[in-house]
Amino acid sequence: MNITFASTSQQGQRAMNQDQLADALGARAACFVICDGIAGKPGGDVAARLACETIVGQFNTETHLDAQHIRHYIAAANRAILQTQARDAQLKNMGTTLVSLFIDRDYQLAYWAHAGDSRLYLFRRGYLLQQTRDHSLAQQMRDAGHDGGSVNQNLLYFALGMREEREASYSDVLPLEDGDAFLLCTDGFWHALQVEDLEQSLRMVSSPQEWLALLQRMQPDDNPDNFSALAVWIGEPQDATLLSSFSDAQRILLNCR
Repeated sequence: MNITFASTSQQGQRAMNQDQLADALGARAACFVICDGIAGKPGGDVAARLACETIVGQFNTETHLDAQHIRHYIAAANRAILQTQARDAQLKNMGTTLVSLFIDRDYQLAYWAHAGDSRLYLFRRGYLLQQTRDHSLAQQMRDAGHDGGSVNQNLLYFALGMREEREASYSDVLPLEDGDAFLLCTDGFWHALQVEDLEQSLRMVSSPQEWLALLQRMQPDDNPDNFSALAVWIGEPQDATLLSSFSDAQRILLNCR
């Protein structure tokens, strides 16, 4: 199974970039991770780095995936953050979001895990669908049938490093198809873009590098947050992506910086 990927991480208007990205691609398995340190609390960058390093450090690219192992990787990342909190009082409130994608290349299967409001999207057969559900108060309100627009979109009820009696969210196994394209991204990335824009921009490119370059150009100059993304393509997605109409392509290009 052919896998190609690209990544980008930008500071935006923040004083520092607390986003961390990691990947591991081997003969039998692959792993992709994005973590976004929780803003406003010291050590968000440390928590994000610990999570990425712990997951990728334990991941074995030369063996088949096991769903239980994925839970162990995420639990180990959370444990590493909590242990560092206990050792350093200045980091006692640090935390991070997480979105991760795991692929078994031999069996052509995917799993993912997430915590917080970093997201994973899947493009399949011409359409882009959000796979993760934000662990945010705004999402809880929408799930309950209320308008979540009045709530601060950044208020999370779960992320790694929070001392809550809950776990990260895990997917069921997903059989992969030739032409699947995944997008992992932080909230600073997806907040500025509509799903329709993510989908239409994908129909204008022929590689993950081109896709992220176009999406980066669509970000506002004054983006107040760090924004990062990983694009992962399975097989030959370009056979399905280059389907844009002239009017839609023109609209996207007019939105580019």
